[in-house]
Amino acid sequence: MAKSADKGIGGSFIIDDIDFLSIVTPDEWTEEQRMIAEMTSDFVEGEIVPVDEELEKLDYELTVKLMRKAGEVGLLGADVPEAYEGLGLDKVSSTLISERLSKASSFALTIGAHVGIGTLPIVYFGTTDQKTKYLPDLAAGRKIAAYCLTEPSSGSDALGAKTTAVLSEDGKHYVLNGAKQFITNAGFADIFIVYAKVNGNEFSTFIVERTMGGVSFGPEEKKMGIKGSSTRPLILEDVKVPAENLLWEVGKGHLIAFNILNIGRFKLASGCLGASKQAIELSAKYANQRTQFGKPISSFPLVGKKLAEMNIRAYVLESMVYRTAGLMDARLGQIDHDSPEAGVQSAKAIAEYAIECSINKVFGSEALDFVADEGVQIHGGYGFIQEYKIERIYRDSRINRIFEGTNEINRLLIPGTLIKRAMKGELPLLQKAKALQSELLQYVPGQTFEGVLEEEEHLVATAKKIFLMAGGAAVQKYQLKLEQEQEVLSLLADMMIQIFAMESALLRTQKRISKQGEQKAATASLMTRIFVHEAFENIEAFAKEALSAIDDGDALRTQLSVLKKLTRRTAWNTIQAKRQIAAQVIQSEKFAY
Repeated sequence: MAKSADKGIGGSFIIDDIDFLSIVTPDEWTEEQRMIAEMTSDFVEGEIVPVDEELEKLDYELTVKLMRKAGEVGLLGADVPEAYEGLGLDKVSSTLISERLSKASSFALTIGAHVGIGTLPIVYFGTTDQKTKYLPDLAAGRKIAAYCLTEPSSGSDALGAKTTAVLSEDGKHYVLNGAKQFITNAGFADIFIVYAKVNGNEFSTFIVERTMGGVSFGPEEKKMGIKGSSTRPLILEDVKVPAENLLWEVGKGHLIAFNILNIGRFKLASGCLGASKQAIELSAKYANQRTQFGKPISSFPLVGKKLAEMNIRAYVLESMVYRTAGLMDARLGQIDHDSPEAGVQSAKAIAEYAIECSINKVFGSEALDFVADEGVQIHGGYGFIQEYKIERIYRDSRINRIFEGTNEINRLLIPGTLIKRAMKGELPLLQKAKALQSELLQYVPGQTFEGVLEEEEHLVATAKKIFLMAGGAAVQKYQLKLEQEQEVLSLLADMMIQIFAMESALLRTQKRISKQGEQKAATASLMTRIFVHEAFENIEAFAKEALSAIDDGDALRTQLSVLKKLTRRTAWNTIQAKRQIAAQVIQSEKFAY
């Protein structure tokens, strides 16, 4: 396959070889972006960390006060266009803000819900009047936003919502009735993005204000983690919402909901990245301070192994997140938000990278769970004590696999969306899979590799062939019934997730080597090699399980024989490599690359 630029159709990474020069990496932040990141860190250290314990007790007044301050310094207006008193920053810059805010624990969630799923529906789908009315206050923190999709009887099945909206006879307002569940910021939010069915069947979106008659709230939920964030039910009883508060058009609510969730999934991954880095820092410092058997526990290889594996996952996730931010910038930067077609353009631009957003969400949430769990283990008994921040990171991390669509739903969406695009002729997926069949039957292993990361580049390309082999077999057997084979779809999703992850790390490291040389990229190269090889092992296992579900008898034996030829590779000493990475983390006492 020829090299191609990392832009264009979402999901195309699975069939194309990508040129590393085309991707955005964290190693190329501009001076302005670095200043934005530092400003965010300074705000967290100066304003949030000193009152962290009070915030964790769910202090509405303090939270609102700090939201106002965050608005004053520009942290709430990154995604709001300058025309509406925002900063109008690119996605890389706003991602940096999300990542750095993660150290603020529950307060980061308060901001995240406000700037992301709360404000972006108006940014991308609002009329000029709606933007003029609401965005300046939301960007400044004078008003706080919330997003209301989930209901007591509909979570993953969002379109099964029962909240209704009926247009009044004079056409001046809609009357909303229903209840929304698990609404972040509900305790103090002023503006609510509410989804309801017009006439009971046309899924639509409304901007509801707290002061409207008939708006009330249930009690605060008692949660496992993120205790400093407000989570309450929203109750709507004959709420008269002005007709001009309909967002976009009647019946277009599903496009708003699902596309805003795509953004939410991506932003969630950036928060997971920041929390992972903090967990690594806490764990490395503790490991250096804690002595057992007369020496710091950081000197024990099994503790070092944990730190190395935590660091590798963070490096890979960081590579994925900023690669995706670059992709989204390329699309969203072309939109004229004042155009009558802004809603349609926004929906298309965001939907383009729905696959990548889901991949980031799943990988990021599961990477953070791994990092947090290992962090607790390094802390030993102290990791179970609330006095130590790692305990809270562990508890807070668990919700990420449920937020913004469960990881199970996202695993179904990843290959499902890919196949739908192929069926529409947007991606030559099926053609590639068919052309590969004859190539695989004649495949002869035995390549030799000499250059830096040359073998890893080969493994990424081979992993894509393995996915096409398994995916092609699944489509050929199940056809339109494939969506019912959730286990197979999940395995295909896991393969796509691993491929995007290994390729993102590889491309980033290759780009760094080309600009800085092999020596400065030595740790990055080791992490990339380890992850690519371990991910490749995972892909082999996923493919074997999927093929065994799809075929049997001689057909299965033939497929497994081809798979065996494809997965031959040279073993190498990853134990020593992880020790080298661990040494970097232990010495720096933070995320190292």
